[in-house]
This record gives sequence, structure tokens and C-alpha cells, in this order.
Amino acid sequence: MKAFVSQLEDFLFHRRAAVFAVLLALTAVMGYFALQLKMEAGFEKQMPVGHEYTNTFMQYREQLFGANRLTIVVRARKGTIWTEQGLTRLYDLTQAVVHLPNVDRLGVQSLWTPNSFVNEITEEGFRAQPIIDATITARTLTPDAIANARRATSQGGYVGSLVSRDHTSAMITADIAEVDAQGNKLDYVAFNRLMEKNLRQKFEDKDFEIQIIGFAKQIGDIGEGASTVLEFCSLAILLTLFAVYWFCRSWRLTLLAVLCSFTSLIWQFGTLRLIGYGLDPLAVLVPFLVFAIGVSHGVQQINFIVRRLAQGRTAMQAARDSFSGLLIPGALALIVALVTFGTLMLIPIPMIQELAVTASIGVGYKIITNLVMLPLAVSYCSFKPSFAEQAMQRRERRTRLVKTIAVVARPRNAVAITCLSLAVLGVSIWQSSDRIVGTLQPGAPELRAESRFNRDAVSIAGAYDIGLDWLTLVFESPKDACGNVAVGKYQDDFVWRMTQVPGVQTIRSFSGELRIYNQGYNEGNPKMAVTPIDSRNYAGLAAEIGRNRGYVNSDCSMTAVHLFLTDHKATTINRVVDAAIQYRTLNPHPAVTIRLASGNAGVQAAINDELEASEIPMLLYVYAAIVLLVLLVYRDFRAAIACCLPLTIGTFIGYWFMKEFEIGLTVATLPVMVLAVGIGVDYALYIYNRLQMHMADGDPIFTAMERALEFEGMATIFTALTLAIGVGIWSFSALKFQADMGMLLAFMFIVNLVMTFTALPALAVVLERLFPRSKPAYAPSILTH
Repeated sequence: MKAFVSQLEDFLFHRRAAVFAVLLALTAVMGYFALQLKMEAGFEKQMPVGHEYTNTFMQYREQLFGANRLTIVVRARKGTIWTEQGLTRLYDLTQAVVHLPNVDRLGVQSLWTPNSFVNEITEEGFRAQPIIDATITARTLTPDAIANARRATSQGGYVGSLVSRDHTSAMITADIAEVDAQGNKLDYVAFNRLMEKNLRQKFEDKDFEIQIIGFAKQIGDIGEGASTVLEFCSLAILLTLFAVYWFCRSWRLTLLAVLCSFTSLIWQFGTLRLIGYGLDPLAVLVPFLVFAIGVSHGVQQINFIVRRLAQGRTAMQAARDSFSGLLIPGALALIVALVTFGTLMLIPIPMIQELAVTASIGVGYKIITNLVMLPLAVSYCSFKPSFAEQAMQRRERRTRLVKTIAVVARPRNAVAITCLSLAVLGVSIWQSSDRIVGTLQPGAPELRAESRFNRDAVSIAGAYDIGLDWLTLVFESPKDACGNVAVGKYQDDFVWRMTQVPGVQTIRSFSGELRIYNQGYNEGNPKMAVTPIDSRNYAGLAAEIGRNRGYVNSDCSMTAVHLFLTDHKATTINRVVDAAIQYRTLNPHPAVTIRLASGNAGVQAAINDELEASEIPMLLYVYAAIVLLVLLVYRDFRAAIACCLPLTIGTFIGYWFMKEFEIGLTVATLPVMVLAVGIGVDYALYIYNRLQMHMADGDPIFTAMERALEFEGMATIFTALTLAIGVGIWSFSALKFQADMGMLLAFMFIVNLVMTFTALPALAVVLERLFPRSKPAYAPSILTH
């Protein structure tokens, strides 16, 4: 291996001009494609592939309420909606919604649409009468027509669903198709801007407020807010720039380190565009985290180069020493990070898999830009002797601080710190054991409570009886079951049981519609509000109900129950899902299968279920990969324990932090925890690499640790603090999930730093005493730099 690295070093540095020309040409090409990268969100790519709930959603998506639903409300600022001006505004807005791209026009519903009707009992039976007669237009409204519409709305049971309880607002609902008839995917950010222009800006004024919620609006607002990530990233990069300069006191080294890290971002974005990927609004932090990994390795390179310059080497010699000395440990750390991100592919959620590909591409490019490109660039520089002298003086001053940290490696201190670390691990596991998978706040957890979306959501939820989050259960029975009264009775019993479950606000079901229609056909007799027991009556009512989408299909092999929930908190969804599963388990029916689950809450339940099932196996794979690679390089089980246990402690402390700050484990937060492990392992591997090298030279453990910390310690401390400050400024982001991730990452950077400088040295010493070596420590020749 040492011979290979030496040959590679000679090849690259003897042809550095040609190599640099190739790298610059690649950067120019990738930059061209990177400029074409767009924000690309998707509803369906958040759904777990192959999950029971997803399969139900996909199979019956054309027959049930769409989970990707848009809700628009017209609210009168004064008075009620029952005015000529109010109903005219509702009509015009309904027409605007119908003509939005990717909207299912037949599924749009408001007081003005023909699918909003009142069933009246006549001598001939039921008569379906539209709420607003088809002969009436917004321009021909009269006081009598308005009064009739208001009366019909009450008779049809639409108060609380299409009209608010206080009659100040009216609702429009529409289902969104993510892919249009031509196969084009919906651009949610552009669609959000179109809604703002064609709906809010056009129809909102001093008399009426327009409220808009739904996944399309939520992800659009997130995309708009995510655009500010460029501002925060720019500020973070600027802070990093000044911090790196403070560390090395050379603008040339500073700019080269940052530019090389930035180059990999250009390559990453260009590659994403070439393979047909976009940048998901919920994953906009990933590129900066990859940049942070590059800065971490860049600082290690600068630390090595400045040290060599202080020893009197030329820039060329220092660059070559840095290349050969850090190529293998740096590549090892990056490969570990690459494998860590690759484990995200095990989670069958397309969005997370896409994020794993994005992160892996970025980390893979770091091997070239930070371990090859940076030393080559430094070789072109020249430094005055005074720079080397000043660098030596700074190093001596900083070494005093690091030497004080090395006292943790003294045997008595090491035992105490190891015991304390194990105690912290136990407490953090205990405290984080009841962490929540899913969201912990109502509304859109990615947005702040004061955001327009969440204010609209709170207003709508408080004014209407039907919750904005619903869980749909499908009752499957054999084909041609329209006369099977047992299905209706079984479903009716299920509905009654679910009304007792906390978190269920209202229920709309096939059996409930049977009760309403049966009562209506029997002169409104309250005693007839039951599911019919006569098969012919049952079949006739099923045919009537089938005119309304979402309750029963044509042959009655599918009937549905829609549970409208108070919110989509993980605790609420879990409670309702558990109750449904319990009923299905304890009350099986030979002719009926209860299938979970459609609706937006059903999709969220599937995501939460998959994350919970994948979390522990994924972390085990991550640590197994780290252990395997460490064992392959160092051939020492002590190294595997000393490197992994501090990371494990840091991970569970991070989970504890998430619990205390009410940050749920979601598709946005789980990858961040994995990325934090990938960055934390950098600290451990660079320091343990030095420790192993000095122990192989015959140094006792304390001396070896002191020398390892002296060489790598200051650079590691500096990197962690710089990155923590850089991500900490995200706490001021308008997007709550960015602010939460900023706090979480800053905390994880510091925790991993503390663990690396306390638990790792202490564990290394304790393991040496518990398992004394019979021969000197093994260190591959390539690591003895």
C-alpha cells in the first residue's frame, strides 16, 4: 500500500499541471449542469415502498379521497359568507381552482359544484338537488337564491364541512395529481407561486381572506423558505473562511481549503442534474453538511502542511507529505462516512434513498477535492520563512491547551471518565427510550407556528368539524357484495368502537351513509337510522351512496371508513392505528378484510412505521461498517471499541436532546443523525490513527495519547467549534425544521468533540490495562507519517 501511495504521489505531483487542468475542466462542465439543478419535491416519494398502507393507498387511490388534497377557504372579514359578494367570491375562486394545473377537476367540491347536493325525499323517492341550482350563476344571485342555498346547506349536513360553523367562511377542496396526463411531474414550488398569484393575490382583499392548506401548499412554502438556506450557507461559509484564517493565518491556505470543499459541491450538484435528480426542500441542508465534512478534512490537511512548513519544509515538500500522510486515514474516514450514508438506502422511502445518493456522491467527491486537489494546489504556493516561524510559535501556544486535555489519559482519570461515560450512556438510553417517531406538533412541523400556513391550518381546524388529517380504512369483501348486509353491520360496529378513541374527531363511513339514507327513505324516522338488514334495500342504498366518491366502489367489494383526526401528531396517529389494528385482530370476519390505510394520516402512519422499523437495524449496520473498517486497518479490537463507543454515547445523547426539545424522528431528522455520526467518526479516526502510530513506535499509552492530541487535537477542536457555529446560525431560519436541525447539528458536533477528547482517550487507556498487549501495536506503514 505504501508503494502504491508513493507511486500515486509521484504521478500526480509530476503531472500536477495536467491533473489540475482536468479538474478545472471537470469543474466548469459540472458547474454548467449545477446551474440547472432545481428544487424538486414529491408527495409519493415520501411513501414507503411495499408497505401495507402504501399498497392500500395505491390500489384504491382512484376510489377514495386523495391524500394529496388542497383545501382553500374564503373567509369574510365582517359578517357571514351568505351575501352576494361572498358567494360571488366563492364562485370565482372555485373556477380558478378548477383551472389550476394537475387538479382533478371532477373532484373539486364547493357550494357551487354539482357534487354538492341535498338528497330530498319525494313521492318518487330520493331526489338529489344541488345546493345552488344549476340555473343560477354568480351574476344572477338574488336574496331568495342565497336563502335557499343557506337552507340547503344546513339540510344537507354541509355546515362544518363546506361552510364553517359560524357561517363566516366556505371551503373548496381539490385533489392534486403529482403526474399529469403527459407524464410530467408537478413542480410544487412553481405550483405554490401560481396559487399565490391566481388565488391569494387575486381574491384576497380588505373584505375577504383566502386561506390555503394542503401538502402542495406546505411543500411549496417549505421550498420558498428553503431558498433562504443560500443566505445562511453563505454566512456559514463566510464564518468558516475567517475561522480557517484565524487557525492558519494564511489567506492562500484558507481560500484553497474552502474552494476545494466548494468544488465538490459543484460536482455534486452537476452530477445530481445529470442523473435526473433534483434537490428536495427537506434535504437542502445535506449539501452544506457535505461541505462541512470537506472543511473538516481540509483543516486536517492545513494542520499537516503548516506543521511541515514550521519544520522548514518547502510548500512542495509539505504538500507531498500531507498527501501521502493523510490519503489513507482521510480516505478511510470518508469511506466510513460513505458507508454510513449508504445505509440510508436500506430505508424503503424514496426521498431518504434519494438523500442517501446525494450525500454519498458529495462525500465520494471529497476524496478527490480534499485529499488530492488541495495538496496539489498548495504545492503551487510559496511561504516566507517568517510564516513558518510564526506558525511554530502559534503551535506551541496552542499545544499547552491540548496538553491539559491529555490528563484524561492518566490511568486513574481514565477509569473515572470511562465509568462516567458508561453512566452517561445508560442514562441517555433510558431518557431517549420513549422518543417519538413522527411529528410532535400540530400543523406543519417544518414551518414555524406563526407562519401563514400554520395560522391558516389552526383557523380552519377551529372553524370546521371535519379534521384536516384523516385516516382511511378499506373494508375488502368478495366481489358483488352489494347485498351482503353483514359487511355493513361489521363496519358499523367498527365505527362505533372507533368513536371512543381519543383523537378521532369525526367519522364518515359507508355504514354511516347507510344509516342516513335508510332514515331518509323512511320519512326521516329517527328509528330507521340503522344499517338495513334487508339485502335488496341494502343494495339499493349502496347504489345511491356510490354516486359520492370515497365510500364504496361499483361492486361493493370496497367500502371505506374515514377517520378525521384532531391533528397529525405521532401520538394521535399511533393511538388510532393501534386501536384499528386491535379491533381487526380481536374481531376477525370471514368475509371481510380490514386494510390500513389511506388518507394523509395513513401515509404519515406508514412513514412513521417504516422509520421506527428501520432505525435500529440501520444504526447497527452503520456501527458494524465502522467496526469492520477499523478492524481491517488497525487489526485491533481495542481500536474498534475506542472509536465506536464514544459515537454511540453521542448518538443517544442526541436522541435525548431531540426528546427534550420535542424534535420527532422524521424523514428530515433521521438522515441528520446519520450524517452527524459520519462527521463524528472523522474526529475519532484522525486521533486514533496518530495514537496507534505512536504506540507502534513503542510509546506508552499516556505518552502516545499526549502526542496524538498534540498533533491532531487543536485542528479537531477548531473544526468542531467552527462547524457548530456555522450550523448554529440556522436557528434563526424562517423554517422551523432548519432551525431545529441547526440546533441539533451544533449540539451533535460539540457532543462528538467532547466524547472524542474524553471517552476515546479514557477508553483507550482502560482497554490497554484490561487487555495488555503481548507485542507492540500494529500500525500499517502507510500510516506512519
